[in-house]
Amino acid sequence: MMRRRRSAPMNDRQRGLATSLGSRIPLASLIQTLAVAEYLSFYRAAQALGTTQSSVSARIKALENELGILLFERNTRGVRLTEAGRLFVERVSAGVDQLDHAVKTAGMAASGECGQLRIGVHALIPRSFLAELIGQYREDHPGIEVEIAEGTAREAVMQLRADRLDIVFLAGAPELPDCHSRHIWTEPLLAALPERHTLAGQSAVTWPDLAGETFLVRHGGTGPQVHDHIVLRLAERWPAPSILRFDVGRGTLLSMVGKGFGITIVGAATALLPMSGVAFVPFGDESEPVLFSAVWSPSNRSAALRNLLDLARDMKPADPAGLRRRDSDHSGEHL
Repeated sequence: MMRRRRSAPMNDRQRGLATSLGSRIPLASLIQTLAVAEYLSFYRAAQALGTTQSSVSARIKALENELGILLFERNTRGVRLTEAGRLFVERVSAGVDQLDHAVKTAGMAASGECGQLRIGVHALIPRSFLAELIGQYREDHPGIEVEIAEGTAREAVMQLRADRLDIVFLAGAPELPDCHSRHIWTEPLLAALPERHTLAGQSAVTWPDLAGETFLVRHGGTGPQVHDHIVLRLAERWPAPSILRFDVGRGTLLSMVGKGFGITIVGAATALLPMSGVAFVPFGDESEPVLFSAVWSPSNRSAALRNLLDLARDMKPADPAGLRRRDSDHSGEHL
């Protein structure tokens, strides 16, 4: 009966070869190996690397001893790769390329040139300051994947706190102790009236003019803030206004205004929308324009976010809506 031949036990060097050998090989040895494989000459590889031939030869000899593999056959005419050396160089070359890519990618992410930026907005109106800001940012930073989410201020802040958004833009000057915020731009407040409304041809309206009107307000977007502002301005006025809330988009709400369902109030950027049957009239008794702010988490150190905030600070708002930017910041907001 034949006995199976038992394999010789692995020594410590062999046992650790697959798991720890790579951590003991200097990167310089691998780079020099690639250079010799490219030039098939220790002398020319040393010249290309700016070192001495003896240094290159010694490093590669030490590497071969460490691996227990002959990588190059030496002769009087130069060197050539062994089959084991060819396979080794192929794998090392791919690994070095991946390492180089990782270093470059990390550097680009650290400078905000690649990665992702998730933005929460109340609306994105063509030619508005916010639309121009995001468009310019994408042009300046094409390596950043920009995601846009639309919703109410409350929803946006919840998403921000849950780390599902990097930054949100919302109406007002929020005071959130766990967030940083910055005033970015302002818009005059306008009354949106049906073109047939008796006040539609006026150069300006006042809040007393609108007492007793039916106001249309959205559930989404800036709807909750619009509702609160109407209540604040018309409190204790008679006749009391009627406020109807609808689960519709901005365009549908304005169409309802145009069809005579009621009136609403909007920021000046909304007047940039192509909308028939609606007249936009400024308020004569609103002392301050509507303020819009950026809000973000103090723990978010993203360079992509920092670049957006820097751009928002430097850009001037779109002229067609007569918007202007306010530079005042809340204390402690900086990245």
